Amino acid sequence: MAIHKEQRVGIFVDVQNMYYSAKQLYNAKVNFNAILKEGVAGRKLIRAMAYVISADIGEEKHFFDALSNIGFDIRVKNLQIFFGGAKKGDWDVGLAMDVIRMAGKLDTIVLVSGDGDFKDMLEYVKAVGCRAEVIAFGKTTSSRLKEETDLFIDMDKQLRKFLIRTPLKRQVRKSVSQTKPTGPAKKSRQTSVAKSARVSKPTAAAKTDSAKTEPTKKAPVISKNPIVKIEMPK
Repeated sequence: MAIHKEQRVGIFVDVQNMYYSAKQLYNAKVNFNAILKEGVAGRKLIRAMAYVISADIGEEKHFFDALSNIGFDIRVKNLQIFFGGAKKGDWDVGLAMDVIRMAGKLDTIVLVSGDGDFKDMLEYVKAVGCRAEVIAFGKTTSSRLKEETDLFIDMDKQLRKFLIRTPLKRQVRKSVSQTKPTGPAKKSRQTSVAKSARVSKPTAAAKTDSAKTEPTKKAPVISKNPIVKIEMPK
């Protein structure tokens, strides 16, 4: 199925998969706004779903609100903590069920995940007449998923678009650059060093005066054939 602007698009984002892939590969955050625009690609957006896991962290509420403001419908599942400390939290089944329920109202399914468990889901949506697209990091995406999709958008090849660098890194780079002298300051420092070098270097005139004040010492002359005079007694 070719792409055209009248296609009805549904975008389904596995937030956990994207978050950990970006962190492990690049120690950065994902630009979900850019992902949404890339997924829509000028077509008709019907639904954009973001599947998140809540771990009762204070900062996550701001993150969920930001996703909502972008245009995502948020599906939240609490992190399960089992006896012994084991933790579990995933949306694999829930995301797949939502896609299957909505497939009849969509022309294109855009999956934002590299999880190979969604391979059968893509196979199903193609069987019912939908176009299957995947947006993910190529380095962490299952090869089975790539083979099943009609279009794979590799985020690794467009990092400037899909990643958000942390402010801390930018601040560190900025502070380092500020410590290096640039422009007039650098020129002034170089001039000062040059002047210091000229002062410490003796001039030709100074060398001449020094030579005049020091008395010259003549080395004793030794004849090659010395003549010894012997006087005889009278």
